[in-house]
Amino acid sequence: MTTTEPTTEPTTEATTKPLTGERADLLETLAKHRHFLRFTTRDLTDEQAGLRTTVSELCLGGLIKHTAAAERNWTDFIVNGPSAMGDFTAMTEADWARRADEFKMLPGETLAGVLDDYAEVARRTEELIAALPDLGAAHPLPKAPWFEADTEWSARRVLLHVIAETAQHAGHADIIREALDGAKSMG
Repeated sequence: MTTTEPTTEPTTEATTKPLTGERADLLETLAKHRHFLRFTTRDLTDEQAGLRTTVSELCLGGLIKHTAAAERNWTDFIVNGPSAMGDFTAMTEADWARRADEFKMLPGETLAGVLDDYAEVARRTEELIAALPDLGAAHPLPKAPWFEADTEWSARRVLLHVIAETAQHAGHADIIREALDGAKSMG
């Protein structure tokens, strides 16, 4: 699966004018869930960020990598449509293995690097949403066994999906962190 850079660049006006209304609400909600996800990694070493503490394959660094990759892919979809995400029904075993690596801290990766990448993805998403002429603009979903055929998602629907996925992974991260050393993100 490959991603492409969006062909739409935000205007100076969009980046300097404060957002209000729906866009501000959506981005504020996403920022809150991103914060909780990142907060689960506070004071951890690279080694700790790569540890599995449950029976799943998930680790904290890998969850952030995956969430960043998913957000990047979905924002590419907003700009470029389904071609930005590829055809999931045509993925090979090697493609699936690369996708599984999103959930792991690989040799040479650092928690700081993963967090920096996630911050860059967040910045790019915020600029894109601020600059979009219409949150209702839609594209057909890419081919995938988990998507209903002939379905379109608007930029708004994509952003809601990214918010939901980020919130879900922040919850996963909280469980992993608590199992690691007892630290909690909330409560």
